[in-house]
Parts: sequence; structure tokens; C-alpha cells
Amino acid sequence: MSSPTVTVIVPGRNVGAFAAEALDSLRAQTSDGWRAILVDDASTDETGEIFARAAADPRFSLIRHDVARGLGASRNEALDAVDTPLVGFLDADDIMRPRALETLVGSLAGTGSDIAVGAYVRLKPDATGAYSPGEVQPWVTAATAPARRATTLAEHPDVSGNIVAWSKVSRIDLWRRNDLRFTEDRAYEDQVVAQRIYASARAIDVIPDVVVQWRERADGTSITQLRHTVPVLQDYLEGMRGGLAVLDGSGHAAAARSRISLMLGMDVPALVRIAEHHPDDAYRRPLGAFVRDLGERAAREGIALDPASVPLLDAARAW
Repeated sequence: MSSPTVTVIVPGRNVGAFAAEALDSLRAQTSDGWRAILVDDASTDETGEIFARAAADPRFSLIRHDVARGLGASRNEALDAVDTPLVGFLDADDIMRPRALETLVGSLAGTGSDIAVGAYVRLKPDATGAYSPGEVQPWVTAATAPARRATTLAEHPDVSGNIVAWSKVSRIDLWRRNDLRFTEDRAYEDQVVAQRIYASARAIDVIPDVVVQWRERADGTSITQLRHTVPVLQDYLEGMRGGLAVLDGSGHAAAARSRISLMLGMDVPALVRIAEHHPDDAYRRPLGAFVRDLGERAAREGIALDPASVPLLDAARAW
């Protein structure tokens, strides 16, 4: 086995139904130059046992929390323990495609870029509870296709639409020289750090290959599926605001415009549809304020809106 080149950080809390499959997807990588740090965030199911059994393999090390600290804090703690040149992430309910590390690490080896960004698809449950992958969505395609080597955020602003932690491999030096950390104590913890990474990277590789299958859980307990709750909505809106503020503050106007267009075309309409039938005005009020602010900026900057989303946005402005 070659010396490890990349550390994959795998946090998990109460994902015992899926964790073994996630770890098997690491073992199935066509590249053997990896190690993994598993973080059991005070699970009360079999997640801890699955992680502990995996740690009998010297490629895996284990961090245990007695009290749940959240996804952002779990990733940050593991980042401090990385001793390889590269780092990637995999949530313990997702699946890494077999050639993911070979493709992402190989790209960085060839270009010397700071980060390689791949495509991803959702794993959706059917009526029986079985999961199957969907298609690459348009915003993912815009971020990662066609392939580009050693590009930048200024040259390819649409890469800002790929905000998830787990479709990328990056240089640990990028994190440390820019003091990059995940937001803690809230959901959508990857929104802000993703934009900081892009803004800080000296060069970026984008790759259209699907590297991760992201699970939409049948029981509806993943964070994305909890957007109907007021606290998760608040975190979502703060994450989008924070990411946009990073782009504004770093002078990446084209990337900021791209993010505004994507938020108004994809994120906001989905939230508005939830809000239309939500029993709590505390859900509608902050969403309405967010839509008004973002819509006014889009109008000032001449950002074209998807005609299909305009009626929803108009309705939300009145909240």
C-alpha cells in the first residue's frame, strides 16, 4: 500500500442503517492512497459500533464524542488531526463512487490546484425503501461541466453553486493558511466555508464525473428534508446570506451574481412552496424579508429571474 495522500473525514450521528455502506464505498476505492478519520458524534444507535469495527483496519481512526457537537464541530475536530497533504469529506449516510478519489486526487496531482470539485447525484428512496441514484441536476452541471483544469472563481463563477463539503478534495494547506473552518451549532454549515474556499483557492479543478451519491433518507430525517422547521429555515437563510457576504467581501461580483440567480431560481422557490402551507407565520416572515432583499438586489444588478419562479417570489415579498 502506498503512503496515504488524502484523509477522508467521515462524521456520523445515528446513521447506523447507512454507515456500513458508506465505509464499504471507501474500501472499494480504486486508489489506495487514503486514510479516514471517523467521528462518532455521540450516536445512540449502532453507528459507534460500526465505526469501532472499522477502526480495526489501520486505515481508519476513530474520534468519539460523549455529547453531540454537530456536523460542523465534528469536521473541524477531524481537520485538526489531518496529517496528509489532501483532505476530503464523506457523510456517513452517503456513498463515494469507486473512482472518486482516483479522479479528484489525480487531477490535483496533475495541475497543482488547491481544490478539485466533482459532480454528485441524489440517492432517492422508492416506495419499498430501496435507494437508487437520480440524474445530475442542472446546478451541479453548471458548477462542474465541462471539465476545467486550474481555473479560478473569477474565471468560472458558477462553481460557487457547489456548496456541499463532500464532492471535493482540497489541500490541507488551503485550510490552514486561510484558517478555514465549518460553521458550528447550526445546519447548512458548509455554505460559508465553501465560498471561502473558492475565494481563497489559487486554482480550482472542476470535474463532471459523479463522485458522491447523496442520500435523501426515506424517513425524512436528513437536514435538507427538515427545511419545513423554523430553526432549520433560519440556519438555511443565514448560510445563504453568509456565503454571499464572503463573495461580496472578496470582490467576486460574478460569483455573487451567480449565487443570487441560483438562490432565487432554486433554493427560494422550494422554501416558498413550503411556506405557502406552513401553519406558522414565524416561517413566512424571515423568508419574505430574505426574498425582498435578494429580489431588490437582483433588480438593481439586472439579474434575470426564471419566469417560472416569479409568481412565487412575488407572493413571498408580501409576507
